[in-house]
Amino acid sequence: MNETQLREAIVEVGRRLYARGYTASNDGNISTRLDDRRLLMTPKSVCKGFMSAEMMVVTDLDGKKLAGERDPSSEMQMHLEVYRQRPDARAVVHAHPPMATGFAVAGIPLDRAVLAEVVTTLGSVPIAAYATPSTKELPEAVRQYVKAHDGMLLANHGALTLGTDLFAAYYKMETIEHFAHISLVARLLGGERLLSRQEVDRLQGLRGMYGIASPAPICPPGDAALGDPASCQTVFAPETDGARLVGDPRGGSDPDREIRLTYRELTALIEAAVREIR
Repeated sequence: MNETQLREAIVEVGRRLYARGYTASNDGNISTRLDDRRLLMTPKSVCKGFMSAEMMVVTDLDGKKLAGERDPSSEMQMHLEVYRQRPDARAVVHAHPPMATGFAVAGIPLDRAVLAEVVTTLGSVPIAAYATPSTKELPEAVRQYVKAHDGMLLANHGALTLGTDLFAAYYKMETIEHFAHISLVARLLGGERLLSRQEVDRLQGLRGMYGIASPAPICPPGDAALGDPASCQTVFAPETDGARLVGDPRGGSDPDREIRLTYRELTALIEAAVREIR
């Protein structure tokens, strides 16, 4: 895409984020590479659902403004860190999708092997430590995970995705929110059934056939709890003797059994419900 097309693409991604309720008011920010030296990004203090192409700001990779009447996003440093750590990244999207942000607020990563599509596309979605927005703490928190993950939750903040183009980054945001929604419903219904470790390995083997590039492999069995977040993706999947699905360890498959939620899961439910009502 040329610069004109990229400006229009950012406008369209912003419109979709706002229309789906992934941002409210002036929340969120979007950026893309113009070339090896310049970035194009959304300005600060503008609703992502009502942007125009001429609003966008051009900066260099150090954050110096090169063109544009407005100031760049207040969270520009987070975007710059992604581009520094991931030369393959061509676009970055940050938003506050309600369900995923509910998990982020509750401190629950989306790292359980539940959906085959998520295992093959994202692997896992960890939580970066809480950092005050618009400060140098935020890029430092993101740095821990961005080399191995194309998407992550930001503790008590929102979600961040990156991709080979603007729409690839946006679609990963959709996937994270969809994953969070399904995970919450499954937990409310009594618990998730997890894909086995063997099935996860099988899905990883299909990535090449599907043409899905992964920034890092899934951590080997036994290393899940201690996996290096910069070199592999932690996905919780139980070893089995052949079964591809394993019941939630918190309970059996009896539909009449008592449903119990941890405090973190209950907090996530309340937060998500409040955001949906708003």
